[in-house]
Amino acid sequence: MRNPLLAFNALFVVLGAIALASSAAYAQEPKPGKLKVSVSRPEPYTFVDEKAIGPGSQSIPLPEGKHSVTVANYGFKSFRQDVSITSGETTSVAANLEPDGSVVSGPWGRIQFEVGTMTRGDYAVLLNGKKPEYFVGHVDEFNHNIWWKQELIVPPATHEITVTRNGQVVWSGAVPVAANQRVIINIANGNQRTKDWPRGSELGPMPRFKAGLASASTVIAPVSGTISANPTKIDCNQPSELKWASLETIDSDISGMSPVPTNGETKVSPKKTTTYDLTATGPGGVVKASTTVAVNPTVVARLEASPSEAHYRRIGDKVLTQESATLNWSASNVDAVSLDPFGSVDPGGTRSVQLIPTQSTDGPVDQTVSYSLHATNVCGGSETKTVAIHLTGSIEPIPAVVLNSVFFPSDYPEKNDPTVGILRSQQEPLKTLATGFTKYLEYDPDAKLSVAAYADERGPQKYNETLSARRGQSVKDFLIANGVSADKIEVTARGEDQQLEKNTVEQLQTSNPNPPPEAHVKNVHASWLAYNRRVDVVLLPTNAESQRYYPNNAPDAQILWQRQKPDRAAVDQDE
Repeated sequence: MRNPLLAFNALFVVLGAIALASSAAYAQEPKPGKLKVSVSRPEPYTFVDEKAIGPGSQSIPLPEGKHSVTVANYGFKSFRQDVSITSGETTSVAANLEPDGSVVSGPWGRIQFEVGTMTRGDYAVLLNGKKPEYFVGHVDEFNHNIWWKQELIVPPATHEITVTRNGQVVWSGAVPVAANQRVIINIANGNQRTKDWPRGSELGPMPRFKAGLASASTVIAPVSGTISANPTKIDCNQPSELKWASLETIDSDISGMSPVPTNGETKVSPKKTTTYDLTATGPGGVVKASTTVAVNPTVVARLEASPSEAHYRRIGDKVLTQESATLNWSASNVDAVSLDPFGSVDPGGTRSVQLIPTQSTDGPVDQTVSYSLHATNVCGGSETKTVAIHLTGSIEPIPAVVLNSVFFPSDYPEKNDPTVGILRSQQEPLKTLATGFTKYLEYDPDAKLSVAAYADERGPQKYNETLSARRGQSVKDFLIANGVSADKIEVTARGEDQQLEKNTVEQLQTSNPNPPPEAHVKNVHASWLAYNRRVDVVLLPTNAESQRYYPNNAPDAQILWQRQKPDRAAVDQDE
C-alpha cells in the first residue's frame, strides 16, 4: 500500500515548485517608467509615438525603451524629441512652444463640435491627416457659440476630420464647409447640420491661435501648391526640370514619384507624354496642381548613297573593276542606330562600301544592292530608310589561250624574203592565239609568250640556227600584226638542238586527233623531220605549252610534210 505521508510530501514539493516559478515570472516583468511633459500653457497637446495623449502638462506611464514625443499647438512651432524610458524611473521634458506670429486671411467657414455624455472634451482634433502635425486643437476648444466663442475657423472645402485619443478614434468623417457657414458635428452620433455664419464675412486677417479664460479661436491657413516643368516639350531621353512649391503643407506627393519635400525641384526624362500631379496636404485642406511634359518620340533619319550607279567586272578570280559608293546618314532623337548589313553605327556618319554582286556564276551582272538604316528610341519612335545602288557589269571565265605549235615547210622562211612561210593552216591557230592572249592580258597583265623555233637536222648547224631564228621572228611578226604587243613576245632560236625523239613523234602521231595518212606513217623519217620544223609557244608565267600535233588533215599538210623545199609558187598560193 502507498505511504500517505510520501504522497503528501510529493504534493508539497510540486506546489512549492509552482509557487517559485510563478514568483520568478512575476519578478521578471519590467516595471514601467514615466514620461513627465511640462508645458507653459494649458492648450499644447502631447503625442507619444504618434498617439494623442492629452492637453497641458502630462505624466505618462510608458514601457521601457525609446519613444518619440511631439507637443503641438496650432499657430506654434511644434516640439519634437526622442526619449529613452527606463523602468521605474521618470524622464522629464519641457516643451516651450514658439508662436508662429503670422496672420491668416479669409474667406472662412467654421466647424463646431457637440459632445455627448460618453465623449471627453480633451480628445484631439486632427484636420485632413492622421499625424500629429495635423493637430489643430482639442474638442473643448471648439464646442460652443456663446458670446466668448470657442471656434475652429477653416478655409471653405471638404475637410477630413479625426477625433482621437490614446490610439482610439471617437469619430472621423468628411465635413463639407462653405464660406460663411457653420457646420455643427455631434461626435456622439455623427450627425451634421449647417447654419449660416455671417460673422465670417466680417472678419479681417486673424492670428492663427488666440485663447482666453473661456475662449479659443483657431484659424487654419489654406494650403496652396504649384508645379511647373521647363521645358514642357522634349525629345526622347531629354530632361525637363520639375519645380514645385507649397505653403501650409505637411505632406507633398507627385504622381509617379515617391513622397517629395514640400518644396523642391528634380529632373525627369519621361518616355512618353506624362502629367505630373502635385498633391499638397496640410491642416487647411488638400490642393492639387499639375503640369505636363510632352515627349516627342518621332525619329528623323536620312540615308543617301553616291553614286547610285556602279560597275563591276571579274575575270576568273581577279576583280578588274569594282567601283565603290559612299553612304552618308544622319539620325536624330534616337538611342540606337544600325546600318544593314554592317550592324550598329553612330547616329551620323559616312562609310565607303565596295559593291560585290551576289551571283557566283559567269554572265552579265545586273542587280540592285540595298542598304537600310534603322533608327529607334526608347520612347517607341522608329524610322527606316533604304537606298539602292544599281550594279552592272560582268563575271567572265578566264580567257582561253589556245596554244598550238606552228609547222613550216622545208627551208622556209627564205633569207631574202623572211615574211613567207607561214601557211594558211598555221595562220588560223596563230590568229586564235593572238585573240585569246590579248583577252588573257586583262586577267594577267604580266603574261608573256615565249616562242621557241626549231629546224630539222639537215644542213649545217649555223644555217639551221639562222633558219630557226627567221621562223621564230615570222611567228612574232604575225602575232604583232594580229594585235599582240611586241614586248609580250620573246623569241628563242634553237636550230637543230633539242630535236624531238623519233619515239616521241610516233607517240604524237598515235595520239593525234587527226590521224596521219598512210604515207606519213610509212615514211617515219620524213614525219620526224616535219615535226622538227616547228615553232613551240609557251604561256608565261603558267608555263603552259603548245600542242605539237601535226596538222594531218590540213589542205596544205603535204606542203608542210614534204622533205624537199616546196616551190615558192605553192607556198605563196597557200598563204
